[in-house]
Amino acid sequence: MKLRRALATAAAVALASPVMLLSATSAFADTEPATQTVNQPKTYAELEKAAADAEKAYEDAVAAKAAGLEKLKATMAALALDTHPLKATALAKDAVAKAAAVDKTVADKAVIDAEAELEAAQDDAAKAKAQEALTTARANAEKASAAKAQADAEKEAAWDAWNDARIKAAQEYGLVQNAPEEALKIKEAAGKALAAAKECVRVSGLTVLADGLPSEIVAGTTVDFSFTVTNGTDRTLDVDPLAVVVLNPVKNMDFLKVEWSNGSDWQELDAGRNNYVATVDAMKPGDRSAVKMRLTLDEAAPSAKGFALFAGDASSAYNPCIHGPMKRYDYEVLPAGSEPGEIDDAKPGTVDDKDRPTPKPSPSVQGGTSTESVGTSGTPETTTANGSALARTGSPSVLPRLALVSGAAVALGAGSVFAIRRRKADNS
Repeated sequence: MKLRRALATAAAVALASPVMLLSATSAFADTEPATQTVNQPKTYAELEKAAADAEKAYEDAVAAKAAGLEKLKATMAALALDTHPLKATALAKDAVAKAAAVDKTVADKAVIDAEAELEAAQDDAAKAKAQEALTTARANAEKASAAKAQADAEKEAAWDAWNDARIKAAQEYGLVQNAPEEALKIKEAAGKALAAAKECVRVSGLTVLADGLPSEIVAGTTVDFSFTVTNGTDRTLDVDPLAVVVLNPVKNMDFLKVEWSNGSDWQELDAGRNNYVATVDAMKPGDRSAVKMRLTLDEAAPSAKGFALFAGDASSAYNPCIHGPMKRYDYEVLPAGSEPGEIDDAKPGTVDDKDRPTPKPSPSVQGGTSTESVGTSGTPETTTANGSALARTGSPSVLPRLALVSGAAVALGAGSVFAIRRRKADNS
């Protein structure tokens, strides 16, 4: 009884300070919250779902706590009324117990009086009469004592039932009281994990390198070269090779034409803009893909300097934004008719990430693809939706899908060019 009353009192006090609610009740709870097995998200989609689920769980926990507190207040208020069935029963049993206590007191007094009468009796007749009265008084006292014990037990049980109802109400609230705090921790952790996955990951192993781009190009000629995408990382990537070819000053762009081969025909790039060329999906570690390109200068092209930028923007199942290092190749335009002799290839230089502006969202269009091998030379190829093909080196068991993707604009500045790099998260 004392334990129940102590817990019930604590529950009542908790109404004035819900945060301090009855820490002991969890030990007496009828049910415990179900233990959930949480699997670590393995993909970005799972991270997004985990964050959304955590947000919903937090909102539900806050709502459940508020509803639980209101229910607790209502239950406690109802139980406090003398008209509540449990309290009314306890009060009635309390009255019966008090009456039984009075009856026992009277009966005990009668025994004492009878004992006194017996002791005062002078003759046998008086003693016999007093003894009979004492026997009756003692019998009545025993009955009164038993009745009082029964009434006390029933009173105790009735008040226990009332206190148990208060404890149960407090226990129910205790199950949801701390849920928002715990759910908030999970929500914040899920949000941080999602935010971390959104951040662009810089990987040195994802390379896009030019091969055969000359350091000098004579106006009125066409030069053939290529670039090779290599996945030197330890993860499978979807890669968008970025190719930008620029002729300075900008007014000279009209003299420049840049194309890439999809295996059957040539696709023109938007010179001076960043172009996503030959998208490679599911590129496994160690895979390589080569793309042929050509650069044509108009015969009227003036002497100028130019450069080309190559990089790989990629995503994995877990990270939607992965960037490989950007390489810059400088070249010089020689006047038409020049005979420079043997020309060295342009040497790659690195463009520092700090010199690149923050990527801005840009629309992209990817063509549907098939994975049918159509090569006739034994080299694995992948066919695009329009029937063209691109040669690919590396693991022949996996044929990546290739598609032309439109790029965002390049920011041109005096003395430097910055390629705005698309975050693939924009279309995730």
